[in-house]
Amino acid sequence: MDPTLAARALSAATEITTAALSGDDPGAVLETVVRRAVELAEADLGLVMVRSGDGTVVVEAAHGECLADLRGLVLPSASAAGQVARGGEPVVSVDFTTDPRTAPFVPPELTGFGPFAAAPFGAGGRVLGALTVYRRHGSGIFSSSTVEVLTAFAAQVGVVLALAEGAVARNRVSLYQERERIARELHDVIVQRLYGAGMQLDRVRRRMRKRFAQADGVRLSEAIDQLDQTIEEIRGTVRALRSPEPERESQPAIDLAESARGEVRIAGELLGFPPTLELSGELADIPAERADHIRAALREALSNVVRHSGASETRVTLHRDAEGVKLRVRDNGSGVPEGVATRGLRHLAERAETAGGKYFVNSSPSLGTLVAFDLPLD
Repeated sequence: MDPTLAARALSAATEITTAALSGDDPGAVLETVVRRAVELAEADLGLVMVRSGDGTVVVEAAHGECLADLRGLVLPSASAAGQVARGGEPVVSVDFTTDPRTAPFVPPELTGFGPFAAAPFGAGGRVLGALTVYRRHGSGIFSSSTVEVLTAFAAQVGVVLALAEGAVARNRVSLYQERERIARELHDVIVQRLYGAGMQLDRVRRRMRKRFAQADGVRLSEAIDQLDQTIEEIRGTVRALRSPEPERESQPAIDLAESARGEVRIAGELLGFPPTLELSGELADIPAERADHIRAALREALSNVVRHSGASETRVTLHRDAEGVKLRVRDNGSGVPEGVATRGLRHLAERAETAGGKYFVNSSPSLGTLVAFDLPLD
């Protein structure tokens, strides 16, 4: 694999992950995916296709030289893109309008193109669709090195399609009057983990030269494993959303102290210094539902410190008493900037109200930010 091209692919994957975790519209994220794929492959056109239940593939995003609006275009399951989307090997053609493997399935909108390559999203049982690139007739074919990088890139950005799938599922859940709840859960649980993974990828990208150092290779592998785990969690959520009456399973009590240590450790890696953590009271037997609220509040508060504050000190206190659990996250940064979306903080206010708790935030450029989240356990 060409190290320079691989570095560009990693940079593009990092950009896409960052956009996804920031809450950008999934359609806009897919546009970035296909635009970066066109740039990496030096192609004239790129398409992101998502596999449907019947095996066909549907164009969700397009970028490049084409007069027609290709979004919504459906290709049959027997097409090269359909086969790749089912988990097949990448397909490369000198001219897909005359190649016997692809010619029968060329739609009229694409007859002006010749050289063609298609790569699957994901690997094994996690292939969600296909990423295809095209060049105009008379252009050179896609080299094996380009196809290799395109395939690796498509595997990494499969998480973006999973997020898009989650967005579709949220729309379906609106039929059961749960759209806002699902949006909140996806933001609190999925996006925050993607944020940590994206920052790790960005750290590797900044240190990369022409090839991976051994330590960077290990860090990148860990980050990609984390993204794979997140994909599985998204899919599990989507499956639950598609059930009109999901069954509630009893969950064991949570050791909130251990969860807090994990969240603070991740934040410390991203901040470059360890936040101070103070724990008091019995935190080892918190009901799962209550613990989820506290963890989401802590994760959102620390995420805002990482993204916006520029702080040099952060203190987290978690205390349980007879009234419940009290969380405080303080930093000495510049406060939440004006104009920055506060959807995550708004969701925490809604969590507190729904659960019978209390939430408030104080922020100023001179004093930093304090986030408080109190929750009764009864």
